[in-house]
Amino acid sequence: MAYISRILIRPSLFYNFAPQQPKQLFYLQNYSNLVPSMKSTFQWANDPTPLSLAPKFIVPNQNKPNLTNIHKLDSIPIIDMNNNNEALIDEISKACEEYGFFQLINHGIPKKSYNNVLQIITEFFHLPYEVKVDMLSTKHREDGKIFKYYIRDQETMENIYMWGEAFYHTWHPIDHSFIQNLPSNPPRYREIIGAYIKEIAPLITKLLSLISQSLGLDKDYLQNRIGENPQCTSQANYYPPCPNPELTLGLRDHTDLKILTVLVADEGVPGLQVLKGDTWFDVDPLPGALIVNVADQLQVLSNGKYKSACHRVVTNKVNKRSSFGIFIGHEEQLPK
Repeated sequence: MAYISRILIRPSLFYNFAPQQPKQLFYLQNYSNLVPSMKSTFQWANDPTPLSLAPKFIVPNQNKPNLTNIHKLDSIPIIDMNNNNEALIDEISKACEEYGFFQLINHGIPKKSYNNVLQIITEFFHLPYEVKVDMLSTKHREDGKIFKYYIRDQETMENIYMWGEAFYHTWHPIDHSFIQNLPSNPPRYREIIGAYIKEIAPLITKLLSLISQSLGLDKDYLQNRIGENPQCTSQANYYPPCPNPELTLGLRDHTDLKILTVLVADEGVPGLQVLKGDTWFDVDPLPGALIVNVADQLQVLSNGKYKSACHRVVTNKVNKRSSFGIFIGHEEQLPK
C-alpha cells in the first residue's frame, strides 16, 4: 500500500516553520551571546573555579534527566548496506516503523572522513572566543537558521540554557559553492566538511530511494518531493564535560523537522538518548556506524506509519562529546 500525504507539517513547539530568506550561510550558537552576563559553555567547562553549574544551566525539575534510570537500547536496528535491496527495504521499513532510529554499517563512507569531521569541529569549538565572535548570531527568527537551545522555566519565565554549543550551515547535494562560505579557520574546515558532504550526499539519495520503496512508492518519490532546491542544513555539536550532568541537558527532548537526519558521533561516549514508550534509552554508536533517524516530514508523508522519534542529549563529567548531523527535507513546507 502506498502511503501518500498532502498534510502540511504542524508547527512545533521548538522550531519556526515560517518561510524565511537566509541573510547568512552559517551561524554559531553561543549562549553567552544570548545572555551577555553568561560565559559560553566551553568557557564554563574550562574555568577552574566553578565546581557546580551556574543557575542559567539548571533545568526545571521535570526536565532533569534521571541518569540512574537509563536503559541500554541494544536492540536498535543495525542495517547493513551490503545486503540486497529487498532485505534493505524490509529492514528499513521495520526500523522506521518501530523505532524511528537505526544504525547504518558498511555505508561506504571512509572512517577517516568522519573521524576528520569530528576532529575538525572539535578544533573549531576550541578556537578562542575572539576568533569566533564574528560568527555569533541570535537572528534566527529572521532567517530560521538557528535553533535556540533552551527551556523556558514556566515559574520564572526565564530561559534555561543547554550545556552545549552548536554550529550550523547550509549545504547542497549538487551545488558545492556553499563550501567557500564555510569558515576558513581552522584551516582545513572547508576541505574536510566539504569532502564529507560530497561523500554522504549519494548515500542520502540511496536512503531516500530505499525508504520510498519501503512505503510502496516509486523509488524516486521522496527525491522528487524534495525537488531541486531541498532544505539542507548541517549541525556540528560540542558538549564539554559537565560538573553536574544530573542538573542539565546537552539538548532538550525534541524531534527533527525535516525528512531524514544522518549523524556521526564520537564512539564510546554516551549522550544520545531516544524515547521509546515512556523510557529513555541510550543510543551508543557502533564503531564505523552512522545513526539515521526519521524526522517530522517523513512521519507526515508516511501518514504516521514511520515515527519521528523523540530524542535528547545528556552530558557527563569526564568526556567531551562531538557530533555532526546532516539534515535534508523540503524547502519551507511540503508541496501540494
